Amino acid sequence: MTIGILADASPENRVALTPENIAALAAVSKEPVMLEKGAGLRAFFSDADYQTAGAVVALREEVLGRADVLVSVNRPLDVPSGKVLVGGFNPLGDPDGARQLASCGLAAFSLDIIPRTTRAQAMDILSSMATVSGYRAVLLAATHLARFFPMFMTAAGSIKPAKVLVIGAGVAGLQAIATARRLGAVVEASDVRAAAKEEVLSLGAKFVEVEGAREDAGAGGYAVEQTDDFKKRQQAEVEKRAAQADVILCTAQIPGRKAPLIIPAGAVANMKPGSVIIDLAASSGGNCELTKNGETILAGGVTIIGDSNLAAGMPADASRMFGKNMVNFLKILYKDGQLNLDDELVAGTCVCRNGELVHERVRALAGTAAG
Repeated sequence: MTIGILADASPENRVALTPENIAALAAVSKEPVMLEKGAGLRAFFSDADYQTAGAVVALREEVLGRADVLVSVNRPLDVPSGKVLVGGFNPLGDPDGARQLASCGLAAFSLDIIPRTTRAQAMDILSSMATVSGYRAVLLAATHLARFFPMFMTAAGSIKPAKVLVIGAGVAGLQAIATARRLGAVVEASDVRAAAKEEVLSLGAKFVEVEGAREDAGAGGYAVEQTDDFKKRQQAEVEKRAAQADVILCTAQIPGRKAPLIIPAGAVANMKPGSVIIDLAASSGGNCELTKNGETILAGGVTIIGDSNLAAGMPADASRMFGKNMVNFLKILYKDGQLNLDDELVAGTCVCRNGELVHERVRALAGTAAG
């Protein structure tokens, strides 16, 4: 079995496997790993780095033709039929893309839908990339904020610490809380999951609690859709906090659904001029009503940055984390030379095979989209 690393199209800067992953794949592939020429350059890994590790560098056409298993960060458009493709293709958010993969006759495995189990943590690219995004969101906010994050005692007087409100206390939110606290900010966080409260408090932040949230033990730790009554009460509570915040970091998302609207335009209008909103849920509609995906806008003196791909802005370490997740998955993908679909993680990550969508939830979403 030959593994081929594909270059992702710009503006993606990450690469699916790094030079340090090559040796770990020797026992898996039995053949030298192939690399599309220049695939790691935007993540600051040269072709020579890969060659030193034992990879063979080739043009894209050769990698596509010779490799049995192809890996990429995002969904490529030119993979020939009969190949096995592994990456992070967002099939729940992009059912049309999932249908395209199926129509190409690929066996495609997307690590962002891997079942949420303890064993799967070592392969969970969503958690890895959310760690990077939560960290970078705080740094981005700090560079746009018109004031300091920490408290300062100076000869010119005392400067109060910035107030940060984090919406959603999943992996990205918790990393954002930890980073903002390290920078000296006063932090509050809101989440519909009761289990998040203890984690928020452990990081030194205050938990904004709204009673009556719905939870689902079968949701794998993700938030679920809430009732209209709860949404109104949550929105009212968040609006009060938003008016006092210097920075709001939005991370609340529901896989396969539009991001919950938590910060309406009216709440933005009540924020202090010079405040900053970073919306990591931008690609699925945003938690802020005024968010525009991939854009930075100014609304009444408030800077709103919509970016769901902040991890690509820290490509070296993001690629290392992604690559480690990828290696762990590739180690279980095959058994006795065949796709190991008896393994629950392999089966649960499979988007399509033999020209058909096989993942139940993706198939349902694609059917809805088609209708």
